[in-house]
Amino acid sequence: MEHPPRILVVDDDLTFRDVLEMRLESWGYQVKVADRASSAAGIIRGWQPDLVLSDVVMPDVSGIELLTSLREDAPHRPVILLTAHGTVEMAVEAMKLGAVDFITKPFNHEHLRAVVEESLDAARRRRKDAPAREGTPPGRDRGELGYGDFVGRSDAMQEVYELLQSVAESDAGVLITGESGTGKELAARAIHRESSRSDGPFVALNAAAIPRDLMESEIFGHEKGAFTGATQAREGVFEMADGGTLFLDEIGEMPPELQPKLLRVLDEARLRRVGGRKELSFDVRLLAATNRDPREAVREGLLREDLFFRLNILTVHLPPLRQRAGDIPLLARRFARQFSEKHGGPERWLEEDTLDLLEEHPWPGNVRELRNVMERAVVLSRDGGITPSHLPPWIREGEGTLAEQDWTFPEGATVAEAERELILRTLDETGNNKAEAARRLGISVRTIRNKLKSWDIDR
Repeated sequence: MEHPPRILVVDDDLTFRDVLEMRLESWGYQVKVADRASSAAGIIRGWQPDLVLSDVVMPDVSGIELLTSLREDAPHRPVILLTAHGTVEMAVEAMKLGAVDFITKPFNHEHLRAVVEESLDAARRRRKDAPAREGTPPGRDRGELGYGDFVGRSDAMQEVYELLQSVAESDAGVLITGESGTGKELAARAIHRESSRSDGPFVALNAAAIPRDLMESEIFGHEKGAFTGATQAREGVFEMADGGTLFLDEIGEMPPELQPKLLRVLDEARLRRVGGRKELSFDVRLLAATNRDPREAVREGLLREDLFFRLNILTVHLPPLRQRAGDIPLLARRFARQFSEKHGGPERWLEEDTLDLLEEHPWPGNVRELRNVMERAVVLSRDGGITPSHLPPWIREGEGTLAEQDWTFPEGATVAEAERELILRTLDETGNNKAEAARRLGISVRTIRNKLKSWDIDR
């Protein structure tokens, strides 16, 4: 793909369309918009977008019908469905018809960005690898550099790949552990993709990203009038994932008062929405993840012991990047190619002294931190070669991790300025994982969000 990736946005809401167009363009994509499926058809024929973002409910033809026609014409083109409250059932059906993902409005823009990048990257790999994969045994997705969306040939990752393949063949619950940024959602998606449920929906919920007072509604759904603002009934993630896989990330961040209800729902495979009387059944495989030591979380009272044993039927542990240093050049080169395509210009390469610095860094934020560092380097190295000067100072100058550094501030710096620098630096080191940054700093995720908002910084 020589041009920056092309994205078509189809939505009848003018304001939403304009905001999304500006956001996607700021991320380096070429964007065109359409207010309905019929006008989108002409754009698709003449422009051939690489990805389509479509609303589900539109005036003439629904997003479901548009999805069906797109899959017939170009089965490898990723389609992401956007849905407002009350249209989740159609979105789940769309997943079964071939949508790569669906996102509920209003959504977190960084989550959308990650889904878009992952979908485009996966589509590129499918096009590139399709001839080589003819004759590959069912269920195997091994490539020269890794497994599925994982990159790495280290012994530690080879063990992970074998375990993921074995786990995928079961239908039991899985607890995925590992530090922030090691790829726990990638592991969950790999298990889903290689499982017998791969044709069903994959639904992910990050417990650390949901406000405490909305958590129960997000998980179990609610009926109209169940609480102030509940103007219509809404499905929870268990219903959305029916027939497929539900991934609960940062399970240790779930409020303790909800954990007994979650345990009961898992045991009975039935739930009752908030404010509802009717019990609903579901068929879901549950995958959970935590960046904490789960046994330590149990000892601290953050995770109920009975829930831990219910989730911990099978365990996959993802090693930190510092324990697989030999994979760093592979990952860095993959990200260099990926972001070269995204941001335009020549394909970037890494100088040897740059690779040496990357391999020496301890990477407390793991692969997510490396990814962010490489995007920064690609943007700065417009002539092609990525040199040490394109790396952040804490890597270039060998400053180590945040915890290892002696911090100094200019004379006259205020407490507010020091607080801002500390929070932003911690977010850099955790790859913008607010839950992990909050844990390291001893503050709440909400505090970090409020601070970023007051500083007008979008992370």
